[in-house]
Amino acid sequence: MAVPVLVAVLAAVLAGAGAQCPTASDLRGVNGTRVCAELFTDDSPYYDQCCGGKSLVVECGADAPYVPWEWSGSVSSLVVGPRCQLTVWSLPGKHGKMKTFGAGAVPRLQEVRRGLFGNWNNAIRGYYCQCN
Repeated sequence: MAVPVLVAVLAAVLAGAGAQCPTASDLRGVNGTRVCAELFTDDSPYYDQCCGGKSLVVECGADAPYVPWEWSGSVSSLVVGPRCQLTVWSLPGKHGKMKTFGAGAVPRLQEVRRGLFGNWNNAIRGYYCQCN
């Protein structure tokens, strides 16, 4: 009798362990409204386990020159909705390096170059998101 319980627990753990990135068209608000982007705190060496951890939903037209303190420097993955653009900055107040992401998933921001030696993993300090 303990074996079925163990199998059920193991299946639940394995199902929650991976967090594959949603597609751009999957981004919808709680009430079905359009979402510009979604930011995630966790990535992984395995692409099927990226876009995990906490998530921050970014509405169309959102302008945040200062990312909330719990999100500043902690974004590792992101997904941008269809016909949307997410522009990010590496310093608060829309200063520093700037990068614009189009529609689609970026499961590992550490693979996106920021200058000669840096990358965008844990580097987003401000953003602006717009949709057409």
